[in-house]
Amino acid sequence: MVETYSLSGKWRQFLTVLLPILISQLALFSMTFFDTIMSGHASPIDLAGVAIGSSLWAPVQAGLTGILMAVMPMIAQMVGADNKKQVPFTVMQAMYMAVVIAVAVILLGALVLNPVLNMMGLEPDVRQIAFDYLVALSFGIIPLFLYTVFRCFIDALGHTRVTMVITLISLPINVVMNYVLIFGKFGFPRLGGVGAGYATAITFWCILLISLYVVKRVQPFVEFGLFTELYRISLSAGRELLKLGLPIGFSIFFEVSIFAAVTLLMSEYSTITIAAHQAAINFASFIYMVPMSISMALTILVGFEVGAKRYKDAKQYSYLGIGSALLLALLFAVVLYVYNEQVAGFYTTDKEVLRLTQTFLMYSILFLISDAVAAPIQGVLRGYKDVTVPFVVALVSYWVIGLPLGYVLAQYTSFMAYGYWIGLITGLAAGAVFLFGRLLRLQKRMITEAHS
Repeated sequence: MVETYSLSGKWRQFLTVLLPILISQLALFSMTFFDTIMSGHASPIDLAGVAIGSSLWAPVQAGLTGILMAVMPMIAQMVGADNKKQVPFTVMQAMYMAVVIAVAVILLGALVLNPVLNMMGLEPDVRQIAFDYLVALSFGIIPLFLYTVFRCFIDALGHTRVTMVITLISLPINVVMNYVLIFGKFGFPRLGGVGAGYATAITFWCILLISLYVVKRVQPFVEFGLFTELYRISLSAGRELLKLGLPIGFSIFFEVSIFAAVTLLMSEYSTITIAAHQAAINFASFIYMVPMSISMALTILVGFEVGAKRYKDAKQYSYLGIGSALLLALLFAVVLYVYNEQVAGFYTTDKEVLRLTQTFLMYSILFLISDAVAAPIQGVLRGYKDVTVPFVVALVSYWVIGLPLGYVLAQYTSFMAYGYWIGLITGLAAGAVFLFGRLLRLQKRMITEAHS
């Protein structure tokens, strides 16, 4: 990344950082999509088992990798401040943290996985596949968390195209391993949905090895001399990482887990309603890749400018990103409004499910607009290393406002299942307003302090 002196220069650098991130996120989303689709072709029981396993793992993975994402603003600010000597130490401490977190997850999973699955009252075959799938996946937890550190290091330097290439390489690896292990090809045993877990674990090891090669052999990463010195574990560095990472991780966990909670609460409704809800959530999650990618790009760019104490430039990047996300959300909203039936038709041919999906998709338009404001602002605040207030806002907006309001509307009004969506939209909109207010105050304070 370089210092820019005009709005057009900032726009070019913003797109240079953003587009590879967006492609990477879509590729990662596609990996989950292929796991689900290919498991479904094995059998309905395999599909159900993988779906249950994925729903349990997704919020845990999102929250814990969120902790490690603290590396991104830390390194971006170091590079902006021209303090590159501190970078390898920070990366190494993050790697130690990644291994500790991964081992803790594996040990905790060994203790609680069986009781959690038993509480869910699943059919025995579905429960066994979900259990075996998560056990298979656990072999890839350590490389996944280590790769997260390397990805944050590479992205923080502005070389998001490199992680894009690594992710694009991993997608065909995942699909091929799914094909081999799920369906038992080339002499391998037919593992069904469990094979998707092993395929994902193997893919994580592959991308870790590729990223290791990149940071050791490819410029400009070689200049930082990662692994040339084996740093001791630093408790103070670990505390600093957790101080920044825990609020980020919990914010992401609250956001991801709320949708899992709503899906569980929706189980009281008909299969048709649940299917329509899941279809609309899947589409909304797909579109969410755009504001989330903008959020990650803004963390890098704003962190770089804040590290260099160019607060006006950081502010310009902030509103460039937020404005872009909002404009794209409005465009998606118009397309979704006009082609509502066609989008719903991607998911089902059943007339009743199609009708309900169309209604849920109309509610998702409000989701898109709220996310277009909230997600980029979260990325901007992380660039400033301001994470505690966003964590509190995430907790309040989803679990204090959104879910209780949704439950009341669903149980005690004629909105029924739609009530949960109204509650979540209200909570998300309230969070967007709170975060925007926080951003205005923070930027004003930073610029004032810079001139004093």
